[in-house]
Amino acid sequence: MHFGEPISDERFEALLRPGEGIDTVITADTYGQGQADLLLGRALEGADRDAYSLVGAVGHDFYEGERQGAKGFPRFTDPALRMPHEYAAYLRMAAERSLERLGADSFDLLLLHNPDRTGYESEAVWDGMAALRDAGLTRMIGVAPGPANGFTLDLISCLERFGDRIDWAMIILNPLEPWPGELPLEAAARSDVRVITRVVDYGGLFWGDLRPGTPMGEHDHRRFRPTGWIEAGRARIERMLPIAKRLGLSPMQLACAWNLSHPPVECVAPTLIEEAGSEARPIEEKRAELAGLPPEATLATEDAATIREIGDNTGSMRLKGASADQGEVAPDRWPLSEDLIEAGKRYGIEPERDLVNR
Repeated sequence: MHFGEPISDERFEALLRPGEGIDTVITADTYGQGQADLLLGRALEGADRDAYSLVGAVGHDFYEGERQGAKGFPRFTDPALRMPHEYAAYLRMAAERSLERLGADSFDLLLLHNPDRTGYESEAVWDGMAALRDAGLTRMIGVAPGPANGFTLDLISCLERFGDRIDWAMIILNPLEPWPGELPLEAAARSDVRVITRVVDYGGLFWGDLRPGTPMGEHDHRRFRPTGWIEAGRARIERMLPIAKRLGLSPMQLACAWNLSHPPVECVAPTLIEEAGSEARPIEEKRAELAGLPPEATLATEDAATIREIGDNTGSMRLKGASADQGEVAPDRWPLSEDLIEAGKRYGIEPERDLVNR
């Protein structure tokens, strides 16, 4: 993904190998067009299959689709690739090919990865996902909006329509990005859908070794963040440190505990980055810190509210998916519909007020 320093395959596989306090592994078939699956598969060789949970993600068609520059591969629901009656066959093929690369018989959880509007709304898509569970290719199914922030009303509507078959959702959430990730959590709770939160580290900032001037590669996604985001983020984290110190937690562990203080959130997935420069921490040290989060590290309501107030980012960016900031229609941005507006109102969300870049 071009974050930080490159590491050897051997170190990467050791990082991914389940055990020592971390027993959930997550992959997506489009990363490296299957190479991430293969690396994880090598890391899992010889591991007790009953001792870890395997999470996969499918949805970008790199088999028949053509890469669209920085936008990546098209979603499998692109009408230029196939029609709705073909969705189920594609999903089954993609799941089987991913499992083959992983050397596994089934997933514990398979996510629909970065869906477009059709992915959130199509009965044929979710019939196809449910069919994978029925066929024994996965124990559970879920949805993973992204890759950027947004998709709030789309996720809420998807959970209302298909929550009876969806087990998990993955969203972006951390103490410096409570918005908009917190907004769909009530819908997840009502649908009994559990939540994985990713980017808990806020681009690596909660690990403590990303500083102003830390070298970043040409293709590091973090270079597209606003100027000064590192300085501003570090200043806000500094204000959270008294709570971390009182609870005996590192900043990263505090971020995880804050996410897990939200009732639907049951799994956190920070990014492990080996930064460049002399102050960089080894990824093995970061993995151990993550694994060392005490099971009893829960936050009091007052502490959670204080952290949210410090990190409040409401209106800080233009959101993807359906929002009031609609511009050119794209695979990751589309107009609001009356159905989506009404879905938002059921959760107290007004798009013109709550989903706009201020």
